[in-house]
Amino acid sequence: MSVPCVAVARERGETVRSRLADADALDGDHQIAVDGDTIYIPVAGRERVPADLADRVVERDAAARNRPTSPAEILGYEPSLERLGDIVIIDEDDDERAREIADAVMAADLPCDTVLNRASPIEGELRVRQWDVLAGNGTETVHREYGHEFLLDVAAVYFSPRLATERHRVVEQVDEGESAIDMFAGVGPYAVPMAARGADVVARDLNERAVEYLRENAARNGVADRITATAGDVREIADEYADTADRLVMNLPHSADEFVDTAVALAGDDCVVHYYDIQHEDDPFGPGRRAIEAAAGDEYAVAVETERVVRSYAPHEHNVCLDVRLTRTDD
Repeated sequence: MSVPCVAVARERGETVRSRLADADALDGDHQIAVDGDTIYIPVAGRERVPADLADRVVERDAAARNRPTSPAEILGYEPSLERLGDIVIIDEDDDERAREIADAVMAADLPCDTVLNRASPIEGELRVRQWDVLAGNGTETVHREYGHEFLLDVAAVYFSPRLATERHRVVEQVDEGESAIDMFAGVGPYAVPMAARGADVVARDLNERAVEYLRENAARNGVADRITATAGDVREIADEYADTADRLVMNLPHSADEFVDTAVALAGDDCVVHYYDIQHEDDPFGPGRRAIEAAAGDEYAVAVETERVVRSYAPHEHNVCLDVRLTRTDD
């Protein structure tokens, strides 16, 4: 059967396959084929292929692929699973059910080395949680997202793969030559792709382990020369980087309002702030807007360019983002 395939040099196969997977473009019903030095990767539709690979799409006969046995087929019900690199994450209070799901995940033909169960909520200043290792023997993995790789240990750092689309939305706004400050940078899921787009990025995080991973991730993605990563409270560098930022990322939803004065201090003459918040559905954007306006005072004109619900956080509560432009006034 003739299907659309992305044709690339064999040595680029895994890199391109990962990019297509990140874009949800892979056709799981047909087999990848190799012919000489070229690999043909079936895709679900030409419109899903990233623009820079569009000229690589060809029509080609592809053999049907036997669908892998899924955990649901083994269990007889659909478990709630989350993928992070080669780790599968579950969230089960019942130990017996958790181990049943873990056994099914490992028995299924699913790319996976480890199954973890959440053993605590996100806790403490560093926003980490406890885990039960149900299968495998580690909590470190490599997560791939929109063409970038992130090494991380889920037991030592905070990371949510569910925010990939939101991170990509922000990164797509970055222009070459910008000065960006990621105020709560984690392992670099904003900082690394912003640097890849040509920004000079200052990345700060309280978690020293996260900063170690960030530096490693900057190196493995080829942007170490564009990222200055340091550990500590971002308020401690407000004087050093005052009035320099063209873009600020404030992804600390529960307490970003405590740092709006620092954000205003860091902002240059024309600065876009990506402010993340968690608020009640009755007024999800107002508290953040008012906090920024109060901090800006008469020094900046404040324009809210985007108000976006990122995801539901809890009943009647939303994780939201405000894209706010600060423009220094002439006064």
